[in-house]
Amino acid sequence: MLASPEAARFVLVTHAHLFKPTYPKSKEQMIGPSALFFHQGEYHTRLRKLVQRSLAPDTIRKLIPDIEDIAVSALDSWAVSGQVINTFLKMKKLSFDVGILSIFGHLDRCYRDKLEENYRILDKGYNSFPSNIPGTAYHKALLASKRLNQILGEIICERKEKRLVEKDLLGHLLNFKDEKGQTLTEEQIADNIIGVLFAAQDTTASVITWILKFLHDDSKLLEAVKTEQMAIYESNKGGKRPLTWAQTRSMPLTYRVVLETLRMASIISFTFREAVVDVEYNGYLIPRGWKVMPLFRNIHHNPEFFSDPHNFDPSRFEVAPKPNTFMPFGYGVHACPGNELAKLEAVILIHHLVTKFRWEVVGSQNGIQYGPFPVPLRGLPARFRKESISSIHEGCH
Repeated sequence: MLASPEAARFVLVTHAHLFKPTYPKSKEQMIGPSALFFHQGEYHTRLRKLVQRSLAPDTIRKLIPDIEDIAVSALDSWAVSGQVINTFLKMKKLSFDVGILSIFGHLDRCYRDKLEENYRILDKGYNSFPSNIPGTAYHKALLASKRLNQILGEIICERKEKRLVEKDLLGHLLNFKDEKGQTLTEEQIADNIIGVLFAAQDTTASVITWILKFLHDDSKLLEAVKTEQMAIYESNKGGKRPLTWAQTRSMPLTYRVVLETLRMASIISFTFREAVVDVEYNGYLIPRGWKVMPLFRNIHHNPEFFSDPHNFDPSRFEVAPKPNTFMPFGYGVHACPGNELAKLEAVILIHHLVTKFRWEVVGSQNGIQYGPFPVPLRGLPARFRKESISSIHEGCH
């Protein structure tokens, strides 16, 4: 276990070639062995560039109006129901919809529903005991994985027939050719789509759920965030115009809240690597085949790097953290390529939430549960309601 920034950098950046990602075989079988995060070397580099290109700022800025529609529709539905909701589960649905948008653009509803139905089954079985016996969560997940591949095969076939040139992730994967003219197989494309969907959903949903908790717990901070967002809301003619890319980049306090949530919650608490040769680090021998675990949470909660680390304080990000001490999306060549989309999704949701709605956490407001990512207890049960403009200006929490 490595809990220093220098050691994490050694394993994940400067000597990354001496270590490989390591996952249980059961995970590879469910997601698909060609998913980029199971690999390193040339294949990983090529695939990562494709994914990064499809999730780069120049691409995702065009998704803002659609992400807004998804966020507003979700918030409206929670408010109209008047029911206490499991915030984390609802955020998973929202993140899934944004993931589908970034991968396929505007996908036919029939396909989207089929993908979601089978993805949910896969998700439930992902961290179950890998017992391939009919009726077990793992067995159901394997069957769902096969169905997902069939559905994706249909979508890929349809896209090829229409000869559409899209700049979404599927378009980048379909249009890829290496220096020898080789394209990706349908299996490779499907595995990477499932992998991106999987990587995009729980982590983003966890972060947004924590943001809502931290804002709810600090009425002064919530007021300040609301003031920042109301200025943007009013400049957009009372929300009648969509957010612009420049506006999403001009929310300094909101952005610091996102960063501090990423530090405090440390959704990706650690990562696994395996030494591919005998490695010496600081006089210690790491034998070939041994597992190495850089601990991001320990670094993020070390008072040497973040004063009073257990206190939620967005102002600490008014100054950039020390190098190699803030790694919320992992580090090095295997760092999450979708981090900009995750942050964009978060600030868009916050904008619409604080300018148009109130929310109230129900029941115990403390405690953490893991599944496997840390989320507030019971997924942060909360009730949402829509606000009139006059009461919005009076403040909420």
